[in-house]
Amino acid sequence: MVAKEKDDFTLELEIELKQILDFWQSNTLDIENGGFVGRIDHSNNVINEAPKGIILNTRILWTFSRANNFYKDARYDKECLRAFEYLYDHFNDKTNGGVYWEVDYVGKPTNRRKQSYAQAFSVYALSEYYKYSKNSKALIWAMQLFNLLEDKAYDAEYGGYIEAFDENWQNIEDLRLSEKDLNAPKTTNTILHILEAYTTLYEITGDDQVAYSLKRLITLFLGRIFNDQNHLKLFFTKDWKSMSTETSYGHDIEAAWLLCHAAHVVDDSNMVNKTDKMLIAVVKTFTLEAIDKDFGIWNAKDFENQVIDKDKHWWPQAEAMVGLCYAWVKTKDSSYLNISRQIWEFTKTNIIDAKNGEWFFRVDANGKPYTSEDKVGPWKCPYHNGRALIEIISMLNEN
Repeated sequence: MVAKEKDDFTLELEIELKQILDFWQSNTLDIENGGFVGRIDHSNNVINEAPKGIILNTRILWTFSRANNFYKDARYDKECLRAFEYLYDHFNDKTNGGVYWEVDYVGKPTNRRKQSYAQAFSVYALSEYYKYSKNSKALIWAMQLFNLLEDKAYDAEYGGYIEAFDENWQNIEDLRLSEKDLNAPKTTNTILHILEAYTTLYEITGDDQVAYSLKRLITLFLGRIFNDQNHLKLFFTKDWKSMSTETSYGHDIEAAWLLCHAAHVVDDSNMVNKTDKMLIAVVKTFTLEAIDKDFGIWNAKDFENQVIDKDKHWWPQAEAMVGLCYAWVKTKDSSYLNISRQIWEFTKTNIIDAKNGEWFFRVDANGKPYTSEDKVGPWKCPYHNGRALIEIISMLNEN
């Protein structure tokens, strides 16, 4: 990619980042009930009285906070404060510790279970918010949640983190994040987002215990969670027997670049070398297996029956672009950057909603959007695409 092409790419990403942030700033504030609305459908209709999920709300806080840190100002301070205060007032279990999974449209807890995934995203959001705001209340809460995860969820016998608990942090039978997941004691998805959260928490604290736990997580991914075909195993028994034959292409490449970032943050040269090698191996496999002829990223593959889920969700497109740019920076091989740009072209044409703004949740193999999916919802948030654009713009400007 020549200099002008790189500049054009950067400008397009900068414009789209602003449009994403504008969409969330303009369309998602819940003026009547506080916080942010719980659901907006495919056609941008607000679903009144929709419940509000912890993942949506922590990802909103993270995204606006990350934007402030990226722009090096406080242009989204009102949105950040709104998100932080709503989380603190409505999702915060002040009796048992931790955050609830869901509240109703007026902020009353309706699902009080303690998913480790939710605690992790709260740590991630609070840490990013603290970076620019220096709100000590956010830092104190983030460390409390870290200590809860280490005390309640960490498996001292086998390592890793147990998936979920009831509101009192007692064991439960159904551990699933969602109905599509296996009922597994440990999942790669949750453990990956704990690693992500601890990385940012260490950036703001330099805490030795956080560093220890983060290094332990990096070792876990390198030694147990990635297989020798450069794919993540996704679901596990407590003692690490794999429970699934499926891989998630988006998680493969997301984990690869997040591990590189984590190793760099803890400044461990041995881990940096190992995660750099892992990244390149994963990216090479990814480019061979996960990319359709139109440069859209397939969702998943079951390696037992060889069936590919050829739907193209919004978030794997974003994570693929970042992972490929990481590979470009590490190797100086411009082919990785070129593939990232081609995925962007697919995304512009098929994933970005040119009429109503933001990105479609997913499209089918022919690029047709699923109109039943939300634009805003418990899982549809600005974090994957917003983060991807910020990461790539930063890399393009620095290299």
